[in-house]
Amino acid sequence: MKNVLRNVRRGGFLFVLFCLFTGMNPLDAQWVQTGPYGGDVNSFFVSPNGAGGTDIYAGAFGSGVFLSTNNGTNWIAVVNGLTTGNVMGVAVSGTNLFEGINRGGVFLSTDNGTSWTAVNNGLTNNVIDVLALSGTNIFLGTYGGGVFLSTNNGTSWTAVNNGLTNNIINAFAFSGTNVFTATSGGGVFLSTNDGTNWTAVNNGLTNINVASLALFGTSLFAGTSSGGVFLSTNNGTSWTAVNSGLPNVTIKTLAISGTNLFAGTSGDGVYLSTNNGTSWTAVNSGLTNTTVGSLAFSGTNLFAGTNGGGVFRSTDNGTSWTQIGVPYLAISSIISSGSDLFAGTPYNGVLLSTNNGASWTRVNSGFPTNCVPDAFAISDANLFAGGYGDGVYLSTNNGTSWTAVNTGLTNKKVYALAVLGTDLFAGTNGGGVFVSTSNGASWTAVNSGLPASAFVSAFAVSGTNIFAGTSDSVFLSTNYGGSWTVTNSGLPPNTIVDAFALSGTNIFLGTYGGGIYLSTNSGATWTATGLTNGSVSGFAVSGTNVFAGTYDGGVYLSTNTGASWVAVNSGLIDQEVDFIAVNGTNLFAGTVSGVWRRTLSEMITGIKETDGDLPAEFSLSQNFPNPLNPSTVISYRLPVSCYATLKIYDVLGREVATLVNERQTAGNHYVTFNASNLPSGVYFYRLQAGSFTQTRKLVLIR
Repeated sequence: MKNVLRNVRRGGFLFVLFCLFTGMNPLDAQWVQTGPYGGDVNSFFVSPNGAGGTDIYAGAFGSGVFLSTNNGTNWIAVVNGLTTGNVMGVAVSGTNLFEGINRGGVFLSTDNGTSWTAVNNGLTNNVIDVLALSGTNIFLGTYGGGVFLSTNNGTSWTAVNNGLTNNIINAFAFSGTNVFTATSGGGVFLSTNDGTNWTAVNNGLTNINVASLALFGTSLFAGTSSGGVFLSTNNGTSWTAVNSGLPNVTIKTLAISGTNLFAGTSGDGVYLSTNNGTSWTAVNSGLTNTTVGSLAFSGTNLFAGTNGGGVFRSTDNGTSWTQIGVPYLAISSIISSGSDLFAGTPYNGVLLSTNNGASWTRVNSGFPTNCVPDAFAISDANLFAGGYGDGVYLSTNNGTSWTAVNTGLTNKKVYALAVLGTDLFAGTNGGGVFVSTSNGASWTAVNSGLPASAFVSAFAVSGTNIFAGTSDSVFLSTNYGGSWTVTNSGLPPNTIVDAFALSGTNIFLGTYGGGIYLSTNSGATWTATGLTNGSVSGFAVSGTNVFAGTYDGGVYLSTNTGASWVAVNSGLIDQEVDFIAVNGTNLFAGTVSGVWRRTLSEMITGIKETDGDLPAEFSLSQNFPNPLNPSTVISYRLPVSCYATLKIYDVLGREVATLVNERQTAGNHYVTFNASNLPSGVYFYRLQAGSFTQTRKLVLIR
């Protein structure tokens, strides 16, 4: 159920199934990730993956961990099991992925971030500043607790602080058996025995607030606060300032690629030295956020993590930069108002885009901190937002400012809003339905006929009728909420209702786990449509075309009143969709990885122009069910006859099964994969058809 999943997400236990892909489609024939971008990106880690590509992990303060498998073009949230989004360090050791969390300790994932487990035994300080690997050793730097070491993949930790006179740790660097650490106020320390003992190595280091370290051969560089960069060529025995061309700036991070040394600064962008720090040049063209806290290389791509601007990428050694993410956080609700698009996000409030998602602005004046806008409604010039636990807020100026309108609203866990005439309805978790006839100035409970403490998660308004979807039924009121009657004929018992949509006289009902139902007689009876399974999160209607967003299969389109549904997911690599909305000529999907956009005409034309249900493009769908135990169905679409292979791989890239290896006709294909002979874990399935290649991920749980 949509709202149950949102509650789980707020507690930090978000289950994300993401896919890896290498197939290329025309830009106007697929979904495009549009943000909203931002956040404070503190760390990167680049690692080969088992599918033959490269994984780039970005740790963001307040947003968790994001993964890109295509050089930052798209980012997927991988935060299931993380108790906070304040990620300070990312590291990979074999198939183990580690995250250091500010005030949360260390978490381990053995399945590429699909799930996480806390590994904090012996860790007496959980305010993490940095995480680094040296062989099989994991070094952890904390704020105030010094250095901790684990030699067993985080199973246990030991403080290694002997000789360390400053316990605020900012960075590590490794050279053979030497371990260097940078501190705030204590300069640089050296250990030659894995941290058992430390010695200060600060001769010539005139600024001992050291934020970053980098090694190139025998050259050790230290970035300092307001002191620029220092160089040591003798393991820290002596230091020399190397700041020609570098203004009096705070160095937050250093990175080296070949003979190029890059410095990320606080407010002054990125500087490049090609001569071991002898001279520096600013390289900031296109870098619209100049507080750079992290730098990393993936091949010839240089990534910069910024404070508030997300990630930027340069393919020419910093000569020019392009913003590529990461998204703020999960999108909890979307609504279209004219040419404006509003998105609700956990802990970032309301965001507004006036240019089809190309850019976003926070519009939160008067909105409570950390409020999660779960629902929107528009009545004339009034924009209403329902927040989890914070009730209803009203903006009369397009989101510029907000005012609480909660008088009489005795349950403030608002999950649904709807307008009927001049009345505003609010559906709550445990309080049933409330109505306001005064634009929210006052509220009255209208629950006659509803179960006590009803959980109302969706509304639909048809003429003077209003439908309320609950955790086990559908209710109808024909008198503005004065009384409610059950209208469940044709629905299975205990149907969990998550969404409604109106298309002419047709009412579509989306369920959790049971697919979509249709009523053509004002809810008197309901009939199953062509989408009979899956969990539906929301609908959007364009003319006679109905789109359905789902938690487990992306977006579906029906052009024939629900008789059949076709997945329209090309390019949508995050297929856990929470909300969808039509704005102008585009369809927008809100996911845990931000907002995605696709043109309506491309999807609708692609469906209508097919002959005999032949697909318009190659595609590989997410398997269902996922996770599986032990069988699942994999579907894919071939627009032309061609030779096709469908194979299963483990996380190390080893082939474990061949499902298809033959020439196949154009059309929709379905293959059942039985994994009864395989152990639990993460696997990849790859379709190769002609020049098209696409890879997705599945999870086997026993």
